[in-house]
Amino acid sequence: MDPIEEFNSERQQAIEEMRKDPHLAKLSSDWLLASSRYNYVRNFKWLGRPIIQIPTDIVALQELIWEVGPDLIIETGIAHGGSIIFSASMLEILGGDRHVIGIDIDIRKHNRLEIEKHPMIKRITMLEGSSIDSGIVNQVKEYAKNKKSIMVFLDSCHTHDHVLRELQIYSQFVTEGSYIVVFDTIVEFLPSQLSSDRPWGSGDNPWTAVQEFLKDNDSFCIDKSIQDKIVLTAAVDGYLKRVK
Repeated sequence: MDPIEEFNSERQQAIEEMRKDPHLAKLSSDWLLASSRYNYVRNFKWLGRPIIQIPTDIVALQELIWEVGPDLIIETGIAHGGSIIFSASMLEILGGDRHVIGIDIDIRKHNRLEIEKHPMIKRITMLEGSSIDSGIVNQVKEYAKNKKSIMVFLDSCHTHDHVLRELQIYSQFVTEGSYIVVFDTIVEFLPSQLSSDRPWGSGDNPWTAVQEFLKDNDSFCIDKSIQDKIVLTAAVDGYLKRVK
């Protein structure tokens, strides 16, 4: 067997064995729960800016961006800017005329200043406003014109209604073979007290929105192969691939 094929075959076999391991699943769930009490996701930066993601999700995203090679990445939720800088840096490596649009209802001044002086700002456009506002959506449509490959990351308000509306709006931009990634679906599986100060929680969150969205949309499917291999993820059932 070709050594590359052999390596890939062994890796896939190991992933399949992990997927079937209830002990590993329980350990992973327990770890995610324990670490969430300490806001573990806040511990990391990407090129100097806080990214607020589980590292394994970051690794999964770089694989997807490299494989898909999008011309445009649309992100809802900016926070400290680490995620849009991560996406921009990946597009910088890919080269060409590639761009990131970051959308947030409130881009705080201190974060905007840090993002605007970052070297990757040359590939970033920030839009302030609600991701589901028609004015914002119309601006995104202008940027999306003539783009051959588009990817979307949703990580703003995590209520069921908001994420469902985002899915309905932004799924139209995702090109066949690309992805819309919905973050913090894990809220559905965490104790309610961890989100007691938020308007979302068990039964009302990104995971429930994904389930509702997929009921009436067969153009997308959950790519479980991603969560099977990274095991630790904040986007449980949230890697949605456009298949037609």
